[in-house]
Amino acid sequence: MKLANLRVAGQKVVALVDSDSETFWSIGALVPGFSGDMVQLVQQYPDLKADLKPKTSGTPLSGAEVLAPIDQPRRNIFCVGKNYHEHAAEFQNSGFDSSAQNGEHAPEAPVLFTKPASAIIGPGEKIPRHTSVTSQLDYEAELGVVIGKAGRNISKANAMDHVFGYTVINDFTARDLQKLHRQWFLGKSLDGFCPMGPYVVTADEVDGQNIDVKCWVNGELRQNSNTSQLIFDIPTLIETLSAGIELQPGDVIATGTPAGVGIGFTPPRFLQKGDVVRIEIENVGVLENEVGE
Repeated sequence: MKLANLRVAGQKVVALVDSDSETFWSIGALVPGFSGDMVQLVQQYPDLKADLKPKTSGTPLSGAEVLAPIDQPRRNIFCVGKNYHEHAAEFQNSGFDSSAQNGEHAPEAPVLFTKPASAIIGPGEKIPRHTSVTSQLDYEAELGVVIGKAGRNISKANAMDHVFGYTVINDFTARDLQKLHRQWFLGKSLDGFCPMGPYVVTADEVDGQNIDVKCWVNGELRQNSNTSQLIFDIPTLIETLSAGIELQPGDVIATGTPAGVGIGFTPPRFLQKGDVVRIEIENVGVLENEVGE
C-alpha cells in the first residue's frame, strides 16, 4: 500500500493513498483514535494493518498538499556513498572525492554518513540555493529504505524482514563543501538538501532489490540504473548498520546513487536556479523539485 503525509485544510494527516484514482483516506478515519505521524504508523503497523481497508470512497488528492512522507524522523537519515560501480568511478575521477584511496575502484566497505531531519523537504518544494556558502549544487537519485522492525546485529539472511517499505530520495549535495570538508556531512546536510517522497510504499508491493532508478534534469535523462547494481545491497547495508546500532521503526536508509550526477560530466554540470530535478523509482513514485533562491 501507499502511505502519505498530507496537509489538508492546514492540518497534517497521515493517509492511505490510491494513486490510480488519486484519492486518499486518513489513517485516523480508518483506525479511530490514531493521531500519530508516519513514524508512529510504522511502529504500530503490525497491529493496525488489518484495519487499513477502506469501506468508503476516498477524498480527492487534489485538495491536499503532499509532504515528505517522513518529515520528522527520530534520528538522522542513514546515507550510503559510492554504492554503484560506475558512480564510484565517476566520483573518483571527478577530483571531488577526498575519501578514495589511490587506485580505488570501489570502497571495501559501505561509505556511511547522515543527513539531519532539517534537510528534509517534500515533493514540489523548492530546494534552496544557499548562494552564500556554495556554488556547486548536484543531484543524486536514491532509493530510500524505511525500517519497520527494530533490531541489532541483524544478519543479511534476515535483513529484509526488517524492511517496512520504500520511498524516493534526492541526496542533494554541495560538491564544493563536500570536497573542502572531506567528511561529507556539511555538504550533504544544508537546509532543504533532502527532498523526499511522495509516498512510502510497503515492501509487499515492491522488490527493492530489483527496481529501476531514473533521474531527469530539465527533461534530460541523466541517471538510469537498477538497484540490482548496488555494490552493497540492502541486506548488507542493514547488517552493517545494525552491527552495534539498533535500527528502529521509522529509520530511513538512502542506498546510494547511480552514475550520471553533475560532477560526472566534463566540465561538471552543476544545478542553477530554476532547474528541475525529476526522480522516478519504479513502483515507488516520482519526486520532482525545482532549484530555488
